[in-house]
Amino acid sequence: MEFVIQGGRPLSGSLRVHGAKNSALPILAATVLADGRFELFDFPQLSDVNTMLQILEALGIRKLRHDKDVVLDTSTLSSSVVPESLMSQMRSSIFLMGPLLARFGEVTVSRPGGCAIGERRIDLHLDGLERMGAEIIQQNGRLICRAPRLYGTTIYLDYPSVGATENLMMAATLAVGETVIHHAAKEPEIVDLARFLNAMGAKIKGSGTDTIVIQGVSKLHPTSYKVIPDRIVTGTMMLAGAMTNGEVWLENVIPDHVRILMELLQQAGCIVEEGENTIYVKGTGRPKAIKKVTTSPYPGFPTDLQAQMMAFLSIAEGVSIVKETVFDARFRHVNELNRMGASIYVDLNTAFIRGVERLTGAVVEASDLRAGAALVLAGLVAEGQTRVQQIHHIDRGYENLEHSLRQLGAIISRKTVE
Repeated sequence: MEFVIQGGRPLSGSLRVHGAKNSALPILAATVLADGRFELFDFPQLSDVNTMLQILEALGIRKLRHDKDVVLDTSTLSSSVVPESLMSQMRSSIFLMGPLLARFGEVTVSRPGGCAIGERRIDLHLDGLERMGAEIIQQNGRLICRAPRLYGTTIYLDYPSVGATENLMMAATLAVGETVIHHAAKEPEIVDLARFLNAMGAKIKGSGTDTIVIQGVSKLHPTSYKVIPDRIVTGTMMLAGAMTNGEVWLENVIPDHVRILMELLQQAGCIVEEGENTIYVKGTGRPKAIKKVTTSPYPGFPTDLQAQMMAFLSIAEGVSIVKETVFDARFRHVNELNRMGASIYVDLNTAFIRGVERLTGAVVEASDLRAGAALVLAGLVAEGQTRVQQIHHIDRGYENLEHSLRQLGAIISRKTVE
């Protein structure tokens, strides 16, 4: 499938942002920690979420309902062997390692797949589980982890990895004694997962800071929970409204989660206003260049908005610099943006963007989820028709993106590639 976009129309109107993919996936993984009925609200209908649900069903969990809300019965959970065919589709499947190990004392997984955006090692996950008493065996491309009991310990992460923080936090909920994670990730999705686990009866303190303390309990129970809004979708739509010289109201958002983007858009000359759970963005003509944007762990500028920001800066007046410090292969969208008339030069992990007055439509290819979103944004402002191919990547993180953009006045459709 491909998106066909006719550019040049300012976006206008209001849009409700769906639930956060990066909260939904670890929360789904955490349901294996307890027996019973879970009711999970405002879960996005994304291919990654569908894959995680397929994995849970393969492990024996019954899916009772899945639309905007998900209802699961985990009392039928019967396996701790994650199917390799499903795990290869999505990196977030690694989240199941910690909770399944804590629940069963053994788990078998393969190395996860996902977007090709650079090296994404899982050594922090494995090292942390070993410190908690797990034995890890690598056999025929699979990882077999065993631990009759996990024990609380002190873990220092070399890097504030979101995935490792979440995996170890889940495993520690059922460990004997206290686990302390130092140099933990601080992302809002970490806080959301901790709240969910505490609603299940866990004892977690310090989420959102660089030190998380988990007091292990003997048993957890099912619960009902609503996931937070997706801050990356929020940011993408803010940039879409701004770069099309439009006027967009976003609902069901948490402004604090995109504070740094709000400030950068204001630096670029856009009007940005916030309410309790709303954000208003208005473009005011051609944006101004931003001297330097550097990606870093939260509360810094998110790597998951780097490509979209680069699309925005490609039409800004002046020269901007974007430095990527999180992943080592996340500039694959640059060649595609340049095919549309952008002027971007890359030197290792730094991109130099000389803004152009206009982009032109072209046939381009999404190399990963966020690169695909950036190309769609570029297509919205380009002269003529843009065709964005390989959009299955985009479907991993944006629920019916074309529908959301049409709601704001864009001319975009999903078609089969001829």
